[in-house]
Amino acid sequence: MTCSDSQTKSRIRRSMVRPASAGASASDRSGSDGSVGSLRNTRGPRNFGNVGTLLLILLLLTLTGFGCTPTSSDVSHTAESTQAADGPIHVRPGQDLQQALDRAADARQYRVLILEPGIYQTDQPQFCLLALTSRHSGVTIEGRPGAVLSARSEADPEQAAVSHVIYCGDGLTSDTLIKGITISGARGLATNVGVPVEDYGVRQAVLRQGLFFFMDGGAVKVFGRSSPVFENVVFRDNQTDLCGGAVSIEQQGFRESPVVFRNCQFLNNRCPGTGAAVDVLQGSAVRIDNCLFADNIANYGMQQIVEKYQLSYNGEHGCGALTVFPDSVAWVSRSTFTGNWNAADDRSTFSRYENCIFVMNDASDGSRPGHPYELDIIHADGVTGCFFHSQHPDLRGTISPDKNVLHADHPLLDEFYVPQNPHYRDVGFRP
Repeated sequence: MTCSDSQTKSRIRRSMVRPASAGASASDRSGSDGSVGSLRNTRGPRNFGNVGTLLLILLLLTLTGFGCTPTSSDVSHTAESTQAADGPIHVRPGQDLQQALDRAADARQYRVLILEPGIYQTDQPQFCLLALTSRHSGVTIEGRPGAVLSARSEADPEQAAVSHVIYCGDGLTSDTLIKGITISGARGLATNVGVPVEDYGVRQAVLRQGLFFFMDGGAVKVFGRSSPVFENVVFRDNQTDLCGGAVSIEQQGFRESPVVFRNCQFLNNRCPGTGAAVDVLQGSAVRIDNCLFADNIANYGMQQIVEKYQLSYNGEHGCGALTVFPDSVAWVSRSTFTGNWNAADDRSTFSRYENCIFVMNDASDGSRPGHPYELDIIHADGVTGCFFHSQHPDLRGTISPDKNVLHADHPLLDEFYVPQNPHYRDVGFRP
């Protein structure tokens, strides 16, 4: 039987639960991590004075349907279950990070995962520390100050426990946001243990998990039709044994929506091949806005890669902190490249570099026969408003000197990489 008077039921339920006192705060009623404490009825059962009153109450309950068996659509959530089904979800180091992300994904509203300060890591060798697949599309992962996701093993800090710190799989839209964290510690581990099981749907026949799926992207691996947004994220001290020291983007042709990096910093990431900071593999797209690339080193193992994998790319001069392969595209604006072994190499037809600073990206170890450079780009019509301070600003001679300053004065970067030279007022990264 279906109950008909939901308002009366609600009033009766409220009489059975002791409300929080007026002076109680939200944290008094629920855990600070989003968990909810129990609500207990401290009142004893009511004592009705006579049989007539009791019969009257029973009649009222019958008329309001309180005693009927509700259908599934009539079952209302208690305060406890409602709060448990909503976000944000808080997690702390030592707790199950993946489980917390899954809870945030399943939340009915406020699909947000809050990472409290501390270092998140594992001691079990596995494919990734945190996996985002299609079920997590639209989730926000937000780190409190001091939240660090590390690839290093808890048991042995000198070793990595994961191939990728974060895996962003097929089906993530640009509503998926990762912000306010530091990602560090990758050391070139490659394992297929714990690879997420994904349903690629109509893309099943196209997407292929190859060598780059496992070996590239020490901090972040993006795969398939996936376009997450990273904001205020620091990628520091990550390394792989092939390419994409920090980030590898492998959309495999499903590049309609780019991966976005906004206000991010790429510091001291390394790999022996291409893209020390960001490697944009063929058929992929990236948008980089107000980001810093400093002291990222690639190229130092190119001969070993040829011998072991029969792979070679830009052998004479090497690759940059940012590598963009053919049939890919990068939109880079107001970013600064300094102290890298080459700034960027780009084989795209449609890439754009606007209002960027390129300064002294000459950290070569001499193992490449050619000299280091700032920008190696064939189709350079999209390079505008950029400042270059270097002996070799334009490797191919394709950049317009009318739209850019190819031999600018030194920007005089301060400790935060902010130029003190007033000519650089409107260009480059700002923290």
